[in-house]
Amino acid sequence: MRLSYLAYSFSLTIMYFGIVLLIPLLIAFYYHESNAVFPFLIAASAAFMLAVTIRKAFKGAENIKSINDIKKSEGLCVVTFSWLFAGVFAAIPYLFFGINPIDALFEAVSGITTTGSTIFTHFNYPKALFFWRSLTQWLGGMGIIVLFIAILPQFAIAGRQMFSAEAPGPAEEKFTPRIKNTAAALWKVYAGLTVLEIILLKLSGMGGFEAVCNSLSSISGGGLSPNAQSIIGFSNLTLWVITFFMFFAGVSFNLQYRAWTKFNPLILFKNEEFRVYFGVVVVLSLALTLSLCLNLHYDFTKSLTNAFFGISTLISSTGFCSEDFTKWDYASKIILFASMLCGSCASSAGGGLKVVRWLLIFKIMKIEMTKILHPKAVVDIKINNYSVPRDVLYQTLMFISFYFAILAVSAFLTAIIEKDTVVAITGAVSAVGNIGPGFGAIGPLESFEPLHWLTKTIFIIDMYIGRLELIPVLVLFQRDFWSFRR
Repeated sequence: MRLSYLAYSFSLTIMYFGIVLLIPLLIAFYYHESNAVFPFLIAASAAFMLAVTIRKAFKGAENIKSINDIKKSEGLCVVTFSWLFAGVFAAIPYLFFGINPIDALFEAVSGITTTGSTIFTHFNYPKALFFWRSLTQWLGGMGIIVLFIAILPQFAIAGRQMFSAEAPGPAEEKFTPRIKNTAAALWKVYAGLTVLEIILLKLSGMGGFEAVCNSLSSISGGGLSPNAQSIIGFSNLTLWVITFFMFFAGVSFNLQYRAWTKFNPLILFKNEEFRVYFGVVVVLSLALTLSLCLNLHYDFTKSLTNAFFGISTLISSTGFCSEDFTKWDYASKIILFASMLCGSCASSAGGGLKVVRWLLIFKIMKIEMTKILHPKAVVDIKINNYSVPRDVLYQTLMFISFYFAILAVSAFLTAIIEKDTVVAITGAVSAVGNIGPGFGAIGPLESFEPLHWLTKTIFIIDMYIGRLELIPVLVLFQRDFWSFRR
């Protein structure tokens, strides 16, 4: 890897992230929150200073005008470290409001990775800070680098390597001739849905500031709300609006782009992954409705609303709550936990294992059983009538193996530290899947603040790994990766 290219690319992303840190100042000025101005100015200044220092420290970085020939390993490195430092700079404003460094980093990483777990024990903070929490989720939902590829000319061509490193899913999906146009198209859909949700939430009776923050948090699959009670207490109409957008936060934005541009929603159902995702949401929601009616004696309307909301919020890894589901019966909690393990669609804002990987696993199992009866049979695995390359199948198996290995190690270590298996298992699943709430002491209305700092550190690492889809993080442990030249 070339240090000068890395320095130039990395400094560029950090510098522009510094500009993003200035956006909450608009909220601070609007609501006359003078105590919120200095924290964001300091954070932005720190980002600018680091960007300039990197340019000066690495010989040749200042002279680079184009990075169009950036290599895949260099793209992986830039994406990984850009996300790591974005979390650090995003944490700086929290430090000015009495939050200790590890908690500030936890809250910032939870936001930027769209996990939605919080260490807040009270909500007596400026509106600018709550807006920042939601904005970090919105940026992280589609991807910081994908945004910069869409708007910065420096990444017009070179962005391919970084786009493939950041875009969630088994494989990169490019549907326009230029990767810059692909990134711009995705952000248009993403921003359009956000604006539409803000309008609908406002019409449903939600306040303007809450509508903005909750929209930024729900379409991104984030889940951090400016309200201490999350979405509890809002009308059924508001709950259904948020359910709709949480559901689509878990749908491939590539697929949504095609449906929107052709004004044909039936395009969605031509996609195999979407059909499975849709089917799982409907089946689990109806099962949860039945459980709530029979076990908790809710009326049908309340059961149906809470069921679709609960399944949509967890399968899309959003993490909002319409009720404290930790108080529900055992059967209902098992159904919710199943949705946490399922995950959303590839190339969506949602986290988790992804539906397409589950599809591939079941197809591989089916073929292996077929081969037992017909050893000489040659059968291709197809998704949407396209044969899946062998290397993608191998990468999928490797990904799932590492995914559950990381879950197991995280849960094991957390159980030792916290002496609570419910917190350990659901916390690990929540952190790696970027879901947000767990069960027990880390339920949807609880804070992660009482957890040991080692547990928080484990979850911070898990959140990063989950959002970057494991591979960019795992390659950091390869010796060959750390081969540098000027």
